[in-house]
Amino acid sequence: MGLVLVGIATVQLGAGVAKNLFDEISPTGLVWLRLASSALVLLVVARPRFHGRDRTDWLTVLGFGVSLGLMNWAIYQSFSRIPIGIAVTIEFIGPLALATFGSRRARDLAWVALAALGVGLLGAERADLDPVGVAFACLAGASWAGYILLSAHTGRRWEGLDGLAVASLVAVLLLSPTLAGTDRGPLADPRIIALGAVVGLLSSVIPYSCELVALRRLRPALLGVLMSLEPAAAALAGLLVVGEQLSLVQWAAIACVVVASVGATRTTTPPEPAPTAG
Repeated sequence: MGLVLVGIATVQLGAGVAKNLFDEISPTGLVWLRLASSALVLLVVARPRFHGRDRTDWLTVLGFGVSLGLMNWAIYQSFSRIPIGIAVTIEFIGPLALATFGSRRARDLAWVALAALGVGLLGAERADLDPVGVAFACLAGASWAGYILLSAHTGRRWEGLDGLAVASLVAVLLLSPTLAGTDRGPLADPRIIALGAVVGLLSSVIPYSCELVALRRLRPALLGVLMSLEPAAAALAGLLVVGEQLSLVQWAAIACVVVASVGATRTTTPPEPAPTAG
């Protein structure tokens, strides 16, 4: 449990560090740098086997990489427009909806209703929220749901960290053309490169490694409950690292989504666990 909590803390710390860099580098440039650095580490560590793969293997990891890249790009776009805690709370609706999808039990639908109440509370103060930032958070949530499904398939077809390493490379290649519309000067700054590598370490490499070790001892359901703390951890990171103040209504909204996520995880059969995205 301690390893999972460390992973949650580092993901959100990485988000706070990233947001503090948006005045120096665009969100697109920073997410590319983050993914590139984490992909490099994973490729060196995993040394994935490329030969002997069939068409389904490649289509699966390609889809996994697309969802990974889109999820990270969208949430960074959201971070640049709305508070981190609110962005992650909205994003978390994706995995929550996936966990309860297809269920007709009243108890499961009640968790969905509680999460909807949380989102509604955020909407009650919509004057403070950039609608584009909210839209990007929704896109990140949908991508996260796809990421969870595809990670399960990738894990069955690619050994160890191989699938994640290749998917990370796919995500980097996918986002590379988007750099054409941004200022690429910061990508040549050694300080920005170093900080981008730190963000990649905090937001990708460390949390995934922690989860991987923790899953050898923890039930996946318990991992899901712990991961439900992500929105609250994000709000706390936003407060401590970025100085983002939230209203009581916004904290109440986050609490609704956290409780709904915990309840849904404990009362439904969750999808196979996935590496942290962030």
